Amino acid sequence: MAKDGLSYRARRIWALVILLVGMPLYIVLAVTIMNLLDRPPIWLELLVYVALGVVWVLPFKFVFKGVGKEDPDALHDEHPK
Repeated sequence: MAKDGLSYRARRIWALVILLVGMPLYIVLAVTIMNLLDRPPIWLELLVYVALGVVWVLPFKFVFKGVGKEDPDALHDEHPK
């Protein structure tokens, strides 16, 4: 039976790529855009950075879901040691 979506291993790899490459690029982009604008009040700037900090992960939610858990498809050793 074929499963839809990415395998556990593929999701782990993509999660690492997103965290190690995508997130730093997103941070640079967000800071660059904020620097192009006139300096807003500090509370507004903080609000924008907090919102951007949450928004970046929403498209990748399916990639990160369950990545920190054990591989559900892995064969487990049934014999106690």
